[in-house]
Amino acid sequence: MAGESRDDEAAGGPELRRPGPHPIADPVNPAARPSVVGIDVDDETRCVHYHTALDVIAIKMRCCQTYYACKDCHEALADHAIETWPRHEWDEAAVLCGACGSQMSIRRYLESGSVCQACGARFNPGCRNHYHYYFEAAPGPDG
Repeated sequence: MAGESRDDEAAGGPELRRPGPHPIADPVNPAARPSVVGIDVDDETRCVHYHTALDVIAIKMRCCQTYYACKDCHEALADHAIETWPRHEWDEAAVLCGACGSQMSIRRYLESGSVCQACGARFNPGCRNHYHYYFEAAPGPDG
């Protein structure tokens, strides 16, 4: 999601990078996984915009209840603006691990330390730079 690895576009198009295998304790049947919308989405939710080995999450957009690979894919493909998830809805399962297919709540994802608690896959810690597109900001010291 937040890989900022777009240098390969100059070389004639995006190149999807595949990581090595992850230790998956409870693999999810790929046919049962939610579908992920995006541009050139691979089987671990990477897209044309974010495709490093760590870019393995998709986020269910609050506005349409659809998993997208990233905000840029949503902006390119959806006919509406992104809505942020309000804090009182952070217990909603809205983050998908592309490595194992497990869904987690927003709160669990934000507290995960950039690691899937189901399979141990590492997530891109740079995604935190984009939280404000998806999740309402934490209240400040005054409320």
